[in-house]
Amino acid sequence: MKKNNDSLDLSASLEDYIEAIYHIVDEKLVARSKDIATRLDVSRASVTEALRALAKKELINYAPYEAITMTDRGRQVAEDVIYRHDSLKKFFVEVLAINPENAEDAACKIEHAAPPEVISRMIKFINFLQLCPRGGEELLQGFLAYCENGTTKVDCTDCISSCSDDARAKS
Repeated sequence: MKKNNDSLDLSASLEDYIEAIYHIVDEKLVARSKDIATRLDVSRASVTEALRALAKKELINYAPYEAITMTDRGRQVAEDVIYRHDSLKKFFVEVLAINPENAEDAACKIEHAAPPEVISRMIKFINFLQLCPRGGEELLQGFLAYCENGTTKVDCTDCISSCSDDARAKS
């Protein structure tokens, strides 16, 4: 996965704007500055400044008092930001057993800083857990119990011993 905004040098704030515009355009076909201001809980003046910056980078089509649409490049960048956000949230909820609201907040903060390799590795880890015979739901439930109680439901030494025996048998 390549981070699409590497050459654009987008700030976290501009990434939030492009993500918001993407969602609004997806819902309404076009975005208006008041919709963006409402969604991000910012002033219209802040929106105007961000729109000018995004238009200068050719990520959106913008003219004052007109509807805002996205360029193809803008859609690509927004989809990358959304992918990073959704991947982080999924990891936090499904692997770390963080409640969805806190996971959402954390994903919003981290999505701008996490390198593509980190996001990719997290997705691979989620996929691995679903495939591994000693992973999956049982492992995640054990981790959740450990987080809540400091203990697991099963004796981990038995599982480790079993894994070691399996590995020795295969070699």
